[in-house]
Amino acid sequence: MGSSLLFCLFLIFSVICSPVSASHSVTWTYGVNYGRIANNLPAPESVVTLLKAAKINHIRIYDADHGVLQAFKGSGIEIIIGLPNGFLTEMSTGEDRAMNWVKENVQAFLPGTRIRGIAVGNEILGGTTMELWEALLPAAKNVYAALYRLGLHRTVEVSSPHSEAVFANSFPPSACIFRPDVAPFMKPLLEFFWQIGSPFYINAYPFLAYKNDPQHIDINYALFKDNPGIYDAKTKLHYDNMFEAQVDASYTALDKAGFSKMEVIVSETGWASRGDPDEAGATVKNAKTYNKNLRKRLLKKKGTPLRQHMAVRAYVFALFNENLKPGPTSERNFGLFKADGSIAYNIGFTGLVPSAAASSSLLSFKDIAAQGWLRSSYLLVSTASAVVLLQCLGL
Repeated sequence: MGSSLLFCLFLIFSVICSPVSASHSVTWTYGVNYGRIANNLPAPESVVTLLKAAKINHIRIYDADHGVLQAFKGSGIEIIIGLPNGFLTEMSTGEDRAMNWVKENVQAFLPGTRIRGIAVGNEILGGTTMELWEALLPAAKNVYAALYRLGLHRTVEVSSPHSEAVFANSFPPSACIFRPDVAPFMKPLLEFFWQIGSPFYINAYPFLAYKNDPQHIDINYALFKDNPGIYDAKTKLHYDNMFEAQVDASYTALDKAGFSKMEVIVSETGWASRGDPDEAGATVKNAKTYNKNLRKRLLKKKGTPLRQHMAVRAYVFALFNENLKPGPTSERNFGLFKADGSIAYNIGFTGLVPSAAASSSLLSFKDIAAQGWLRSSYLLVSTASAVVLLQCLGL
């Protein structure tokens, strides 16, 4: 009896001392872009608290800021970091430069910070700088070669997000093809990504489509609300929302380019809560509707009409409103949260400070850490300990 009791106590001690980390299913579907073009955002350490409270375990940032990477150490949150467009030409000229960048911005933070991908550039093909079109593939190859030489290529993915400017057309989904001028650059890039097991990343925005053509696009179709939808005569598939149609348009373009088995992941999607007078649909109500319905749809972990068994994954744009972003008013108002950590609108998340929409139920950074995560961890530990003890004692 004495030895059995000691063994039981050892198991309980092991459970108590084991770190309680966030769940990281290989079938995750919901992530968020953490943009930081602002001068009024919470510190990265507070952002970690916010993400844990919201149970968001996958984020994408647009650079490799060391302060952010250090703040996420030990959080369990998986990050895709960005190699900014301004670095592409340099990275394309020599593997040694890519090696130095990877050592300083990736290897130095592993394994504590869970860096799971490097986005090489953003929306390069289809843009206006031909020099970057030419630099994209060699830069991606050099970054991957550096990861390979360091033994990190199996855990850190190399990719490059695209805008819908790479398509010649995308309606109906079955008609989608890559632009003739983009295809000679896109195909070798896809061949390389296929060889190393990377997916195709697309920035898909029903908001932008509606804003550009509000006379011919049903707002309900763009917002996942009840509507007649569209029928694709070639595939005989029906679409009741634009988001899935945009994803399947990407799959169609990949099929026609010879990459029918490549996965599509949405690297950006979202809806502006405010805009200029000529930006149709940019309202708080529409942003709330789109993001709430999108989240519900992604959490179902289901496929699209064309890829029914491939769960759609997407990174929502964006975590915060960013007050220094250039361009129209909408660019500064895509955030799920305001700069002070309060919710921009309620889609089921809890803000970190009171907002006009909800005040009494919101918690501070400290409260969430102490009452939320620690309480759930304590409950888990206590339950597990009790089960172990009862089993050992034969009860």
